[in-house]
Amino acid sequence: MMLMGGGREARIHYGDGTFRLIAHGDHVRCAVTGTIIPLAELKYWSVERQEAYVDAAASLAAEQRAKGGIQG
Repeated sequence: MMLMGGGREARIHYGDGTFRLIAHGDHVRCAVTGTIIPLAELKYWSVERQEAYVDAAASLAAEQRAKGGIQG
Protein backbone atom coordinates (compact mmCIF):
# COMPACT_ATOMS: atom_id res chain seq x y z
CA MET A 1 0.00 0.00 0.00
CA MET A 2 1.39 3.39 -0.97
CA LEU A 3 1.05 6.01 1.75
CA MET A 4 0.56 9.53 0.52
CA GLY A 5 3.00 11.68 2.46
CA GLY A 6 4.04 14.29 -0.06
CA GLY A 7 7.74 13.82 0.66
CA ARG A 8 7.32 14.69 4.33
CA GLU A 9 8.91 12.96 7.28
CA ALA A 10 6.35 10.99 9.27
CA ARG A 11 6.07 11.07 13.04
CA ILE A 12 5.62 7.56 14.38
CA HIS A 13 4.95 5.75 17.63
CA TYR A 14 6.89 2.48 17.53
CA GLY A 15 5.34 -0.56 19.16
CA ASP A 16 6.20 -4.25 19.41
CA GLY A 17 6.09 -5.52 15.83
CA THR A 18 4.10 -2.57 14.50
CA PHE A 19 4.08 1.20 14.35
CA ARG A 20 1.41 3.88 14.32
CA LEU A 21 1.49 7.14 12.36
CA ILE A 22 1.12 10.21 14.55
CA ALA A 23 1.75 12.69 11.72
CA HIS A 24 1.46 11.69 8.09
CA GLY A 25 4.51 11.42 5.91
CA ASP A 26 6.18 8.92 3.63
CA HIS A 27 9.50 8.35 5.39
CA VAL A 28 11.48 8.51 8.62
CA ARG A 29 15.21 9.02 9.22
CA CYS A 30 17.61 6.50 10.69
CA ALA A 31 18.62 7.62 14.18
CA VAL A 32 22.20 6.40 13.60
CA THR A 33 22.99 7.29 9.99
CA GLY A 34 20.40 9.94 9.09
CA THR A 35 19.44 7.89 6.02
CA ILE A 36 15.90 8.38 4.74
CA ILE A 37 13.82 5.22 5.19
CA PRO A 38 10.59 4.96 3.15
CA LEU A 39 7.80 3.69 5.42
CA ALA A 40 7.25 0.72 3.10
CA GLU A 41 10.84 -0.36 3.86
CA LEU A 42 10.87 0.31 7.63
CA LYS A 43 11.83 -2.92 9.40
CA TYR A 44 14.06 -1.93 12.33
CA TRP A 45 13.22 0.30 15.31
CA SER A 46 13.49 0.57 19.06
CA VAL A 47 10.31 0.64 21.12
CA GLU A 48 12.32 1.76 24.16
CA ARG A 49 14.09 4.65 22.41
CA GLN A 50 11.32 5.37 19.86
CA GLU A 51 13.73 5.62 16.94
CA ALA A 52 14.08 3.99 13.53
CA TYR A 53 17.12 2.30 11.92
CA VAL A 54 17.96 1.73 8.28
CA ASP A 55 19.27 -1.81 8.85
CA ALA A 56 20.33 -4.37 11.47
CA ALA A 57 23.84 -2.90 11.71
CA ALA A 58 22.45 0.53 12.60
CA SER A 59 20.12 -1.07 15.14
CA LEU A 60 23.06 -2.87 16.75
CA ALA A 61 25.13 0.33 16.80
CA ALA A 62 22.28 2.16 18.56
CA GLU A 63 21.95 -0.65 21.11
CA GLN A 64 25.68 -0.58 21.82
CA ARG A 65 25.63 3.21 22.13
CA ALA A 66 22.68 3.05 24.55
CA LYS A 67 24.46 0.49 26.70
CA GLY A 68 27.75 2.38 26.60
CA GLY A 69 29.41 -0.29 24.44
CA ILE A 70 32.03 -0.04 21.76
CA GLN A 71 31.03 1.55 18.47
CA GLY A 72 32.49 0.45 15.15
